[in-house]
Amino acid sequence: MSDVDKDIEILTLRHQPAVVQRQIDRPRATLADRTLLAALLHRLPRVRLRRLHLIVSPDTTLRWHRDLRRRRHADASRHERPGRPPTRRKVPALVLRLACENRGWGYRRIRGELAALGS
Repeated sequence: MSDVDKDIEILTLRHQPAVVQRQIDRPRATLADRTLLAALLHRLPRVRLRRLHLIVSPDTTLRWHRDLRRRRHADASRHERPGRPPTRRKVPALVLRLACENRGWGYRRIRGELAALGS
């Protein structure tokens, strides 16, 4: 086993009693606990994880790691302003002008004319 793997195991084993001591009934890992355990344990091979005596199953720690990565990428790809972009001010004025000048046109015709302008 490499020194890095040993250090990871030691840090993990030292952190777990701290988590358990904070609880009375059932150990509940906070987000910080999950982050630390997931960051430490994701490097270890599954075979090694199964031999460790953890407060949660090895699959749980791997799931926490996947969730952390998913959350990180979701935050990075989030737009600054969610939702539909605002309509330019000229478009509603153009729609009203088309409707007033061509009283016989319905919604579909006006929409078609606007689509033809955009192409």
